[in-house]
Amino acid sequence: MISMIAAVARNRAIGFENKLIYWLPNDLKRFKALTTGHTIVMGRKTFESLPKGALPNRRNCVLTKSIAELPGCECFKDWDSFLASCQPDEDIYVIGGASLYRDLLNKVDRLCLTEIDDTPAQADTFFPDYSDWKEAWREDHTTDEKHAQAYSFVDYVK
Repeated sequence: MISMIAAVARNRAIGFENKLIYWLPNDLKRFKALTTGHTIVMGRKTFESLPKGALPNRRNCVLTKSIAELPGCECFKDWDSFLASCQPDEDIYVIGGASLYRDLLNKVDRLCLTEIDDTPAQADTFFPDYSDWKEAWREDHTTDEKHAQAYSFVDYVK
């Protein structure tokens, strides 16, 4: 199965200046729980935004036009060459950035989103429109001492 995973604001904002807009510990825990032991694929800028580089206990793959040596990652020039390297039963998570989300939205089976009940003051990166996807599962959360915004974990299918 191929999934996209992201945290999106009400206006579908996902980032500002190559950084996540929101710090939600439970979103990070969900990301880790879903992706650990599986394959993650990202663009080069998303890889460069990771504070410690390649994420542990996952197959880290980067799509980049300029094939480079990135520590702990396999690099591919395009989606098709990446897919050719995968096993038929491999669980794949597209983790960003915006251009990958936009280009691959019609090629994935599921969206695993954290929808944040907020619109940020500043954003320069947005998730594509997914209004034609169908909600398959939802878990709502209110604010608490670690989460300044209410949020929902929501899975969508085509």
